[in-house]
Amino acid sequence: MGPMTRAEEESPPWLIPLLRANYFVPCSIHADSNKSECNMFCLDCTSSSFCSYCLSNHKNHRVLQIRRSSYHNVVRVNEIQKYIDISCVQTYIINSARIVFLNERPQPRIGKGVTNTCEICCRSLLDSFRFCSLGCKLGGMKRGNQSLSFSLKGKHGREYQGEAESDEATTPTKIRKTCAFNRLMSGLSISTLKSDYFSGDQWSSSSGDESGFNLSPGTPPIYNHRNSSRRKGVPHRAPF
Repeated sequence: MGPMTRAEEESPPWLIPLLRANYFVPCSIHADSNKSECNMFCLDCTSSSFCSYCLSNHKNHRVLQIRRSSYHNVVRVNEIQKYIDISCVQTYIINSARIVFLNERPQPRIGKGVTNTCEICCRSLLDSFRFCSLGCKLGGMKRGNQSLSFSLKGKHGREYQGEAESDEATTPTKIRKTCAFNRLMSGLSISTLKSDYFSGDQWSSSSGDESGFNLSPGTPPIYNHRNSSRRKGVPHRAPF
């Protein structure tokens, strides 16, 4: 066996076997059983694909389930991103789940107006991506691109522990500021609000956004009939 390339050294040992394994073939052990297609892969054993009936032999192992889309093998992003960095690889949403393709998908014709394609197989991509699959990213590393890596270390200056980024990190800044403001206002006591908005014997009237701090509607003025300036007129008899 020859010396390992940089791509092989910086990739996890199970990645290349994962990409090269045969999936959705009948299991050699459970061929007579229903749903015995080999759509599982163990990252600890790195041997070959297996079916769901063989899953009991991989207890406490890291196992990925391989799915298929348009006759191509895919894996869910929330499963694979725990173990490798999939940045620069375009993801897709299929059946309400975000997935990533395992291997290249050459595109014979490039559509009109396409400005960005995969660096390996020339499939059209969105402008923010460089590869269409994990295999194509590996091919980019084999070409000697030093900026590419599957390692989770160093992303945003810290080491990931196999967990996806939190929603707080991916939430737009404007929304985060609004949520922080709402949490701050919810912590204020009613007495604080009263001291800010109470003047004299009545609640001070506000306009715009401040009107939302009125805790109760204003009390209507009491009508004093004794002080009323209106008097009854002199009664008139009806004509005979």
